[in-house]
Amino acid sequence: MILVNTDYIPGKEIVEALGLVRGSTIRAKHLGKDILSGLRHLIGGELKEYAELIREAREYALRAMETEAKELGADAVVNIRFATSSVAQGAAEVLAYGTAVKLK
Repeated sequence: MILVNTDYIPGKEIVEALGLVRGSTIRAKHLGKDILSGLRHLIGGELKEYAELIREAREYALRAMETEAKELGADAVVNIRFATSSVAQGAAEVLAYGTAVKLK
């Protein structure tokens, strides 16, 4: 499966748009990691625990989107975008979405 954030794929011709596909996950902070990040927030620096959480959530959402595209019979997903939103105190949603397409 080809996954790109552009509206085209070099060297390929899109012959059919199958529709919007998406994948999402909602992740909550781990209490132990939350404490470590709180300490880092006080002294400065990257909040590695949160960065890891969001990275894992992005990957999960991307794979869920890819699965939905495969179910439609897609060869690729174009115009992939990510959105993140807070859904509750200490929890965030990561959404991956794009257009499933058939290629020539």
